[in-house]
Amino acid sequence: MGRVDSKLAQLKSRELPTWFDDAKFGIFIHWGAFAIPAFAPATESLSSSLEDQYDQAIPMSPYSEWYENAIKVKGSPSHAFHQKNFGGAPYRDFKKPFEAGLKHWDADAWAETFRDAGARYVVLVTKHHDGLCLWPSRHQNKHVPGWNTERDIVGELARAVRVAGMRFGVYYSGGIDWSFNPTPIHTMGQFIASQPGGDYPDYAMAQTRELIERYEPSVLWNDISWPTGLEPLLDLFADYYRAVPDGVVNDRWMARDWKFDLFKWGPVWRYVDKKLKQAYMSRGPDEKGLVPPEIPFSDFRTPEFSILAETQAKKWESTRGMSHGFGYRRDDGPDDYASIEELLHGFIDTVARNGNLLLNVGPRGEDGGIPDEQMAILRGFGTWMRANGNAIYGTRPWERSDGATLCGKEVRFTAAPNRLNLIVKGEVPEAEILVKNLMLAAGSNVSRLGDGSPVEWVQQGADVAFRFSTPCTDPLATALAVHLPV
Repeated sequence: MGRVDSKLAQLKSRELPTWFDDAKFGIFIHWGAFAIPAFAPATESLSSSLEDQYDQAIPMSPYSEWYENAIKVKGSPSHAFHQKNFGGAPYRDFKKPFEAGLKHWDADAWAETFRDAGARYVVLVTKHHDGLCLWPSRHQNKHVPGWNTERDIVGELARAVRVAGMRFGVYYSGGIDWSFNPTPIHTMGQFIASQPGGDYPDYAMAQTRELIERYEPSVLWNDISWPTGLEPLLDLFADYYRAVPDGVVNDRWMARDWKFDLFKWGPVWRYVDKKLKQAYMSRGPDEKGLVPPEIPFSDFRTPEFSILAETQAKKWESTRGMSHGFGYRRDDGPDDYASIEELLHGFIDTVARNGNLLLNVGPRGEDGGIPDEQMAILRGFGTWMRANGNAIYGTRPWERSDGATLCGKEVRFTAAPNRLNLIVKGEVPEAEILVKNLMLAAGSNVSRLGDGSPVEWVQQGADVAFRFSTPCTDPLATALAVHLPV
């Protein structure tokens, strides 16, 4: 066995830390200089821009955190917006008003909000594609001196999150940094090819190690790809686990190899663009979102704006924003946000299929405030989780994830020791429901979560009828706990 294979085998022998499997619900935070202009085209999704206008998909995406790239593309909505509202000023001018707005920011209030929403961990974007670092890094950007905040946003939030009883994680954009490679990006092929070389790999490695050393994050969440070869990356993982024995890493660490160098050659990325364009334009209606390719090692997978349709053997985490993107977009109105029903039902699907939800919050840039629409969603999650969390936290997939009632309501299953949980999605106005294709052991006791009221049940052939002693009043979902005989 070679040296790299040996290192891989050692990493793969490590079990997933229980806390991450138990947590189920985390908060993602995209916040930075891009939240000052807070603009992106009114596109339905990144998927739709890739499918409908691939040749300009990147500047036409609804991701406001990609604003710096979009304003470089003449003719794009972001370029026109930037010229009209900011006179074409340098993007880096947004750092000053962002830092000025920090006087209004309350890390403890954020942490309390996320805890009350039912989150068990928080992942902060410490450096996005624009390269701005939200901590006073000792590894300075030689291309843009001082391209970091003076205030230690990462450290302050880490402390507040931990005081509130949650785990803290860091996101780092390892694959893209526009302060090292400012070339405008139009297509997904160009996006992949834009990973910086030169002095960037050493810079990214040094900063990631600094984040581990200073903040000991429970989640190390990289984005896009990784600019070093595989062996240095495996060494980074091993050192991280020594520093944080119960830490976890995601699946967006595609290490640099000879294929990345080929991507720098125009004919190659144009060929890749041609193939990607065909693939995206031919996708079916159920093939939405982005699913990163598998890599040699990760603790969990991260589909984006996508929910995997079946229970997965490997742990996964669905990551999505509340509206069309991640960063704050000031033009978003109530109709741009997903409903609490859509988000919560997607969360229930995810948990039943062995996943977590990493739900994004995009705060305002001028004052660090969380928009009202986002706060309403967080409060909705908190209310439901306080009543029904026992069907979510600490559970594992059952023998199947999906079921249905006779009247067509969707049912999801989760399991815990000596307990089966059923979650009926949507309003349940009936006094009795019949769940199809379900067999319960004699002597099982059933109660409704939330109020703990007893629920009678009768086996009817291959189905089970549940009769409620009191009306079900939750319009979002009703959870039942089946306590199995020991």
